[in-house]
Formats: sequence, C-alpha cells, structure tokens
Amino acid sequence: MRLRLLKKNVAAFLVISVILFILLYSKFVITSERAAGEGFPYEGTQAVAVNAFQYGTVLNMRKSVYDSNYRQFVQNGDKFPDEPEVVIVVQVHNRTAYLKMLIESLEKAAEVHKFFVVFSHDYFSEEISDLVRGITFCKVLQIHFPYSVQLYPNEFPGQDPQDCPRDISKDNARKTKCINAEHPDSYGHYRESSITQTKHHWWWKLHFVFERVKALQGYKDFVIFIEEDNYILPDFYQFFKSMTKLRNSHCEDCDVLALGNHDGVSHFVELSAKTETSGWMSTKHNIGMGISREVYYKLMGCNSEFCTYDDYNWDWTLQNLSGTCIQKPLKALVACGTRVLHTGDCGLHHNQACHPDVAKQKVETDLRDLKPALFPQALTITGNGPVEHKPHMKNGGWGDVRDHTLCTNYAARL
Repeated sequence: MRLRLLKKNVAAFLVISVILFILLYSKFVITSERAAGEGFPYEGTQAVAVNAFQYGTVLNMRKSVYDSNYRQFVQNGDKFPDEPEVVIVVQVHNRTAYLKMLIESLEKAAEVHKFFVVFSHDYFSEEISDLVRGITFCKVLQIHFPYSVQLYPNEFPGQDPQDCPRDISKDNARKTKCINAEHPDSYGHYRESSITQTKHHWWWKLHFVFERVKALQGYKDFVIFIEEDNYILPDFYQFFKSMTKLRNSHCEDCDVLALGNHDGVSHFVELSAKTETSGWMSTKHNIGMGISREVYYKLMGCNSEFCTYDDYNWDWTLQNLSGTCIQKPLKALVACGTRVLHTGDCGLHHNQACHPDVAKQKVETDLRDLKPALFPQALTITGNGPVEHKPHMKNGGWGDVRDHTLCTNYAARL
C-alpha cells in the first residue's frame, strides 16, 4: 500500500515538474522573442537573434530573411541606449573588402557612438554577416532585401530559364514564346536580373527604413544613404550637424543633403567649410544623400512613376521625377568638400577587376593630406546653382512589367 502511494506521489511530482518546466521555458522564449522583435535587446538574446540566419538552402535563407526583418535585432542596443543622432543606411552587395574599409572608416569617425547604422543586404553570406556583427562601436541593424536574385535563382525576380535572352529580337522572342516576349525595354533589350536588382533594392530599402524599422519611428532628422564602397571622413558627424543647422537657418527649401560628391579631394583644403545649393543631379549628388521623412513622402507620391520609368538606375530615375512628378524640382544643399569618398573601382558600372588594396592606399594618402582641413568651425553657402528639371536620355534595362509590378507593390508587401 505504501509502495503504491509512493509511486503515485513520485508520478505526480514528475508531472508537476514537467508542467512547471514547460511554463518557465515558454515564458523565457516569449520574452526573448519579444525583446528581439521590439528591437530592445536584453542580456542573453543576442545569440538567439544573430544565430537564427540559416544559409544551407534557398528556402532556409528565405525564411531567415523574413524572420530577421521581422525581429529587427538592434546590435549593441544595450551598450548605446540613447536615441541616435545620425542614421546611416548602407546598401550592401558582395564586395567584402570595400565593406571592411567602410566599417573601418565608421570606427574612426568622431562621436561614432551616436550613430545608428543600418546595413541593407541583397547578398547573404556568413563572411559579410560576421563582418557586420563584429561592430562594437555603435548601434547596428541588419535588414535583408527579400526579393534578392540569390533567393530566386531560377525564377522571377531572378533569371527564369524561360525568360527571353537579352539581345533576341521581339519577333524571334514571340516565336520562341519566352515569358517576357512582349516587354523589351526602350532599346529592344530584355531584362537581366543582375542589372535590375540594384534599383529594386534601393526602392524597397527606402520603404522599409522609413515605414518598418521600429527603432527609427521617432527619428525626425535626415537619413543618410551610402553604399558598401563608400568611405566616410572622421568629421562626418560634426559636418552633418553643421550642415543640418545651416539648412534650417539659411536654406529651408533645400529638400536633400549631399554630404558627398564625385570631385575627389584635390581641392579639399579650400573647400572644406563651403557648401552650395543646386538642383539635385544624379551624376553629382547620389553619394552621401540625406533624405528627410518629408521628402520620402514626396517620393512615395511618385511610386508608380518611379517603378515604371525605363531606367535600371535608381538615381537617374529620381532625377527624372524631379520637376515632373515632383512638380517643384528637388533642391540640394551640397558639401563642396566631400565627406564621403568613393572607393569602388568595380561593380555594376565597371567592367574591370576589383583592386581594394589600391583603393585603401589612396584613401590613406588622401586622409593624410586633408587632415588639417577637417572639423571646420562653421559652414557657409558660397554658391547657388539653378534648380530645374534636367531631362536626360533614359538608360533602359527596365521594360519588363514584372519589375514594374513588384516595385510598385513594395509598399503593400512590407
């Protein structure tokens, strides 16, 4: 009799223990997921959040992309709890050596602990992820373009085997009954997924940063957009703050900030403290571009026009909108002495091998030469260029209606 009672008591104890364990474990998991999802990391959540990305198969990567974009784990959020004073968004592809240089430049920037840097990826690898995860000097968020060619290698928005070859004539395309026979671009060429991806990524990223990044919902200043092959100067923070102050006091109608230019640093010492105003131009002002929430809403009013304009370049497309769909041409406040260098010598618009070592040596030489002119006491506006619509010949590469539809729907799919 006593043995039966003992067995019953032991069994009851085991059942109760199991139930308590399940309840405690469930509470721990829910708390961890909530912390990661809300972007406020607690002790112990970092390993859960950053190890979730699975690279094994395309399906695993798709799931990881959606999960990561939902959770939005803010790296170093506990170390730097204050609201950010500078937000930089980096569009990243697969040029790891250049990305490493950019990260080194960020680490050397004054007041970097006040930065919040968002890395937006369209190529997913452990090497790139580990490089970003190694950042300890500011708050960081990694987001992932969910319509990357890497995630859809054999179907749209990647390259479907049934897609028309780029240079086939429309008549022959109809005869072969390839998928997009009716939709070549303005020059008779059919889409190439490797070409269209950059514009897709840029427009999706713009939506996602202003609409979905939880940590930025209360941020009211300009967001600076750069790319993996850019390099910021040590006084970037101070210059950005001075530039926004100058804009608010002397150029309230300036829509966009251009903290970089493509002129290099040959006259940097004379130009360091100078700015100018002009109409926004693709070839001049697409590097270190500062966009406010107000301008973002103007761009969203031209969602259809952006997504259907037959140019695979986001910046040329934006220039076309300025003064057409956006009736008043975009006005830019421009740094005459660039605070963002362009290190890339390869990529989408370059048919040559990458030479990051050469680029790094040049940057180091430039930094030694311009160091005395950094951190100017005050900025001045020294020139006022025309603000008008600048028509140009479209570059094509964006004639496929599937690209138009996907691009237009980003706002609805976020």
